Amino acid sequence: MEPKLVFAVLLLISVAVSAEYVRPPPRKTLDFPWSEKPSSHPQQVHISLAGDNRMRISWVTDDKSAHSTVEYGTSPGKYSAKSRGESTSYKYLFYSSGKIHHTIIGPLEPNTVYFYRCGGQGVEYQLKTPPDQFPITFAVAGDLGQTGWTESTLDHIDQCKYDVHLLPGDLSYADYMQHRWDTFGELVEPLASSRPWMVTQGNHEKESIPLLVDGFASYNSRWKMPYEESESSSNLYYSFEVAGAHIVMLGSYADYDEYSDQYHWLKADLAKVDRAKTPWLLVLLHVPWYNSNKAHQGEGDDMKAAMEPLLYDAKVDLVLAGHVHAYERSAWLFDLQKRVHNGNSDPCGPVYITIGDGGNKEGLASKYIDPQPKWSAFREASFGHGEIQIVNSTHAFWSWHRNDDDEPVRSDSIWINSLVSSGCLSEQKFGARKSLL
Repeated sequence: MEPKLVFAVLLLISVAVSAEYVRPPPRKTLDFPWSEKPSSHPQQVHISLAGDNRMRISWVTDDKSAHSTVEYGTSPGKYSAKSRGESTSYKYLFYSSGKIHHTIIGPLEPNTVYFYRCGGQGVEYQLKTPPDQFPITFAVAGDLGQTGWTESTLDHIDQCKYDVHLLPGDLSYADYMQHRWDTFGELVEPLASSRPWMVTQGNHEKESIPLLVDGFASYNSRWKMPYEESESSSNLYYSFEVAGAHIVMLGSYADYDEYSDQYHWLKADLAKVDRAKTPWLLVLLHVPWYNSNKAHQGEGDDMKAAMEPLLYDAKVDLVLAGHVHAYERSAWLFDLQKRVHNGNSDPCGPVYITIGDGGNKEGLASKYIDPQPKWSAFREASFGHGEIQIVNSTHAFWSWHRNDDDEPVRSDSIWINSLVSSGCLSEQKFGARKSLL
């Protein structure tokens, strides 16, 4: 049987199964007890990539005199290196944060387990660095929040043998209640302290109060990403490279028109990508540009109009978004390798995926526009997470895992060919790349 026909049959079966699926009722927001720890002990530990062969370790202490140091090594309890970092804190109306530490360690060996301790206090943590070559696996979950469904999503991600977690916005759903940033940090610490979490902001991170509080103060203080390492002027947008992938994290809530700093940074960043070295090019943002759900309909249109040409000229392979509390994937029903550009089938356009169904407190977005647009291949309002395994320079396998009470059920999957292998980057078909220069 022809591969395209096999894919089509499998897809039709998955659609039929999803139509019969009865979604369980939503779960309540979790109520976290305050954990009793010495004030100098690290809390809310999470890690992120910070340039070539380096990691940023972030944590919080109640003790304002605690040191921003990290000891680390490849054997438990034996630390052969030590790094000193920086710290910050912030006030939000009547709330005062703890001391927030950010320390970069490295250089580190790829695909290696390291043991580390923060500030010379508390328990020992361990992390695993990503590989420096294929295969590499990313876990993807947006709009997490702090509900029972969040716990289920995190449990299922923990069963995935992934190297890096990608989160396209809406982390804690603190929504001005700052202590919920602390409880979120505690909730994700078991996973976020062992694998790098690379995040971008969503609307629930904004938390601005006119004349009183600037937006993103909490997010920028707690979740520092490698924006300086990627020559960005803002923590709201940046890029990084891991193994053979270049990944761009865009800011849906930063200025993005052609006169903005983000637009000019994106144009310069895409122009520098060496597709011989990094054949895969991925983009994450919060507000989807292609969305057939009635929720948040059209909210990404202005950013799409400004930036979609840049992504097309750069030949981006995959665009991942959140915001809409449901799952949706583009590509075309009977030819899954037909991509999308400007609303039309285009073999040199990206595949678009919305995955804002991590477990938020607002529930699922279950109402869709009918008839289903031609660019939309699969859509379902269920909580879940995604995994993308980049197998080699030409092929990657995407799967979406619907939450179930006991195990994550793989409900959608697709093989994706890189545009490097498609001929789209040839001089004949890629003359538009000159616009990036």
